[in-house]
Amino acid sequence: MKLTVKKPDILDVLSKVQGLAGRRTNLAITTNVLIRAEGSEIILTATDLETGFEGAYPAQVAREGAVAINAKKLFEIIREFPTDEISLNEIENQWIEIGNGNVEYHIMGMNPEEFPASPKVEEVAFIDVDSTALGRMIDQTVIVAGGGDDRRAHITGVLMEMLSDASGPIFRMVSTDGSRLTTVNHELPQGFVVPEGPGVIVPKKGLSEVGRFLENTGSVGIGFKSNNFIVKKANETIIVRLLEGEFPQYSDIIKKSENSVPVVLEKGLFLKTLRRMSILSSDNYKGVIFKFEPGLLEVRANNPELGESKENLPVEYNGETMEIAFNPRYFMETLTVVEGEKIRLNLVDADKPCLIEGENSQTFLCIIMPMRI
Repeated sequence: MKLTVKKPDILDVLSKVQGLAGRRTNLAITTNVLIRAEGSEIILTATDLETGFEGAYPAQVAREGAVAINAKKLFEIIREFPTDEISLNEIENQWIEIGNGNVEYHIMGMNPEEFPASPKVEEVAFIDVDSTALGRMIDQTVIVAGGGDDRRAHITGVLMEMLSDASGPIFRMVSTDGSRLTTVNHELPQGFVVPEGPGVIVPKKGLSEVGRFLENTGSVGIGFKSNNFIVKKANETIIVRLLEGEFPQYSDIIKKSENSVPVVLEKGLFLKTLRRMSILSSDNYKGVIFKFEPGLLEVRANNPELGESKENLPVEYNGETMEIAFNPRYFMETLTVVEGEKIRLNLVDADKPCLIEGENSQTFLCIIMPMRI
């Protein structure tokens, strides 16, 4: 293999694949990026055995072939390279020469034939989704991170399903960790035929990698085939292996109770208050007390190991006085992804979950369970 490529064409993608190549697997070669020179393109492939990426970029190919190079070292070399034009040349015994005449590296590669093969994605029925919208949906669901050693699919994954709503067809993503649940909807074109069958569960860490490759403009195609979730851009494809298992029935949880009382408050002000109150939290004392009174919310933290704190902020609330304990971290993470300057909390009592949504948003909903202190 011998080719010349421009630094700006591959630097960004080499940065993005570090999350895949840096994840431990039972195959040493997955710390490498597979490079193939074909026609007038350089094709880069990376995988952690659950999520795979492949992208094609322009290059001047003098000799076709394939090499596997340590992804981290290749990125560092390309990032620090002094010129925009870089040549890669396989010499012998999987040694790769990287240089431009003045600067030269010799890097030991690995056998490209040992690199895991990517699943085939022919004949996939892709649905066009706005790239920004998909990125926002991912952000709003992966914040509910599952436990690192949890093996339950509904904890470590995000449910994706196509539904027929009153307003038309929607694409929905749902995530839970047992203490909270988020749902986010994206409207599909009118006339879209919702496929029959249950939804699928996509690993949260795989979705996080997908989010790295999404742009702020344009659209991407999403599809499902052979136990894989596939995201396709013009020159890049990301494939995430689905999780096996069942997602809990959640439809009753996201329904607003007829007895709920709304609380409207400034998102930014609430977030700053929670950050101050969480200063005194610890592993043994994670909760804070929310005391709702007409027109006022008192947030109170009490940690016998450290001390106590209290803060009041104005709210739009006309119900009875109510005290509820919550984990403030759940609210803070939710506030970073909910849209709008104001949020609405829907409360019933100290034992029922709190429903959070943007004041003027109908697409995102988060349910947080109260704590017992």
